[in-house]
Amino acid sequence: MASGAIRRFQERVLGPNRTGLPSTTSDVWLLGVCYKISADENSGETDTGTVLAALQLDFSSKILMTYRKGFEPFRDTTYTSDVNWGCMIRSSQMLFAQALLFHRLGRAWTKKSELPEQEYLETLEPFGDSEPSAFSIHNLIIAGASYGLAAGSWVGPYAICRAWESLACKKRKQTDSKNQTLPMAVHIVSGSEDGERGGAPILCIEDATKSCLEFSKGQSEWTPIILLVPLVLGLDSVNPRYIPSLVATFTFPQSVGILGGKPGASTYIVGVQEDKGFYLDPHEVQQVVTVNKETPDVDTSSYHCNVLRYVPLESLDPSLALGFYCRDKDDFDDFCLRALKLAEESNGAPLFTVTQTHTAINQSNYGFADDDSEDEREDDWQML
Repeated sequence: MASGAIRRFQERVLGPNRTGLPSTTSDVWLLGVCYKISADENSGETDTGTVLAALQLDFSSKILMTYRKGFEPFRDTTYTSDVNWGCMIRSSQMLFAQALLFHRLGRAWTKKSELPEQEYLETLEPFGDSEPSAFSIHNLIIAGASYGLAAGSWVGPYAICRAWESLACKKRKQTDSKNQTLPMAVHIVSGSEDGERGGAPILCIEDATKSCLEFSKGQSEWTPIILLVPLVLGLDSVNPRYIPSLVATFTFPQSVGILGGKPGASTYIVGVQEDKGFYLDPHEVQQVVTVNKETPDVDTSSYHCNVLRYVPLESLDPSLALGFYCRDKDDFDDFCLRALKLAEESNGAPLFTVTQTHTAINQSNYGFADDDSEDEREDDWQML
């Protein structure tokens, strides 16, 4: 399918192609960073020193992964491209690449015009389109086979989260703890049904600690960690009661975005303004590019996007996944406090809940303590 046809299909699914900023003076939040937009700046009178220019630079520095063509066929298939079916996998690669970029270069890093840093090239290298590349679409399909991943088939956010968990576990076992391609634990925050059957997922701190111990092979009680939170927030579209909480997650400094979109048309949402989500779009077909630290002059422009696109959050498919990266234990504790506050302010509709141990979890109440006392319930949540 030609790029024009793909774009027309994508617009029919996601809706009209909305670009730029909505006509508003509201703040923009981009993965934990706030950009205060004034009326003058929103009118288009800008220069390189304005907030809008800083927002544009920050957005264009985020890693873009799109459909690729011309790679080696998947095992036992003739597929040499992921056009029309690989968008959720590409969206997840963007989220993990962004977490790696934050880990190596920090949140304040932006891509300048000079030769790219080695750490930047090392971030892109494992996402190449071949089995030797650790986090390639090939290896994700292999790791996620038991969750329905297959060449030629579209996959949902829950399955891709589990595929990443499986792939990270496999790579951890193959490599010593000091030379991990993914230098962080991967932890799925799941509900009591452990799947797509609804209920607020529960972040159990005891389990997150266990994930870090397993990642370090018992050498450290805490390591960097990426938290994935698969959610189902309605029937045909996101229930409006959840939108304020979704928006609020982008104010968390640990945010690495949302995997979401429509069935068959996933995107990577990296920011919000009011009830609109800014996203990176994988629905463009590009030739395979080989990136590694031995090729410092390689053209990496296909891994970035300068066009700010947005979609109404209420139009998203209710099946989506949140991502958060915590650099250390203090960062994780800060995240838990923010998540606790967000749950308390959710008017009875939390995205997910927080508890210290399994003994505080009531399976029928999705993460609240067994005791009916509200005071004791809050005490259990606040054991951070």
